[in-house]
Amino acid sequence: MTFAIHAEKITKRFGDTHALAGIDLAAREGTVLGVLGPNGAGKTTAVRILATLLRADSGHATVAGFDVARNPQQVRMHIGLTGQYASVDEDLTGVENLVMIGQLLDLPAAQARRRAGELLEWFDLVEAGGRLAKTYSGGMRRRLDLAASLVGRPAVIFLDEPTTGLDPVKREEMWDVVRSLVHDGSTVLLTTQYLQEADALADEITVIDHGRVIAHDTPDGLKRVLGGQRLSVRPADPAQRDALSRLLADIAGSAPQPDGRDGLTVAVDSDEVLPEAIARLQLAGIRVTELSLHLPSLDEVFFTLTGNRTGSRTDDRTTSEQESAA
Repeated sequence: MTFAIHAEKITKRFGDTHALAGIDLAAREGTVLGVLGPNGAGKTTAVRILATLLRADSGHATVAGFDVARNPQQVRMHIGLTGQYASVDEDLTGVENLVMIGQLLDLPAAQARRRAGELLEWFDLVEAGGRLAKTYSGGMRRRLDLAASLVGRPAVIFLDEPTTGLDPVKREEMWDVVRSLVHDGSTVLLTTQYLQEADALADEITVIDHGRVIAHDTPDGLKRVLGGQRLSVRPADPAQRDALSRLLADIAGSAPQPDGRDGLTVAVDSDEVLPEAIARLQLAGIRVTELSLHLPSLDEVFFTLTGNRTGSRTDDRTTSEQESAA
C-alpha cells in the first residue's frame, strides 16, 4: 500500500500547550483523508507541519514520498495548501494572483496565463478575473485562494476548512472540485467543521482531540461506534408522540430519544425491525410523516467521541496565536 501522506508519532508544543501529542496520520494515494476534531484539537497544527510551515518537535512524516523535515523543498513542489483564511494579494487582480503563483512555480508565462484562465472558469470567477481581489466578496476570495492552491496541479492537496464562508451552492461545487481532483489522481487531506462534508468526501476519517488521535475508520465504520442502526419516526399528529414512544420502546427494548425534529429515534439491532414497525404503526393507528432506518450521523459520532457539537468554539484562538508566534 502506497501512502501519499504518512505521519508517525508527531508531537508539537507551544509553551505549556501540547498541540500534538504523538499523532499518526496516513492517506493512501488517490483518496480523501478527513481530519475532524473540535477547534483547538490540533488539526491545523498537523496540516502546517505536513505542509512544512512548522517543524515537529518529534516524530516522522513523509508527503509525496519526501521527508517533510529533511526535504521540505521537494515536499513544497508536490503540494497545494489552502488554509482557513484566504491569503490572496488584495492589490492584484484575480488573474494576476494566479499568474504570479504560476510564475513562482516556474511555469512559462503563457502556460501560467492559460492555467489561470482554466481555474477562473472552474471556480466561476471569469467575469471577476480582471478586478482587484480587494473588491471580491468573502466567498469569491475564498474560491480564488482555492484556485491558487491548484495552479501547479499538486499531487497532494491540504484543504484546511476549505468551504468556510461559502454558501451551500458553492460548497457543493467545491465538493465536485475535490472529487475531480481525486479522480485525476490527487490525494487530499481535508479538515472541516461540516460533518456532512466529511461524510460526502472522505474515504477515511481520523478524529483528533486534545492533540491525540481518538478514532480512525471509514465514515460508515465510525458511525457504528454508536452501536448499529437507528430507527427514526416522526408522527403526523404530535398528540400521538407518547403512544409512539411506548411502541418504539416495545420494539427496540430501550427508550427512544428525541431527534430534534419533533420525532423519536431509537437504536435497533437489525433491518428486520422496519417491517415490524410499519405493521405495528398501522395496527395502532399512528400516522407518520417520516419513517427511516439509518446509521447514526457523523455529527452524533463526533459528539460521542469528543463531547463537542460541530462548530462549537473552544480554545482554538490560544493555539492559533501560539502557532503564529512560532
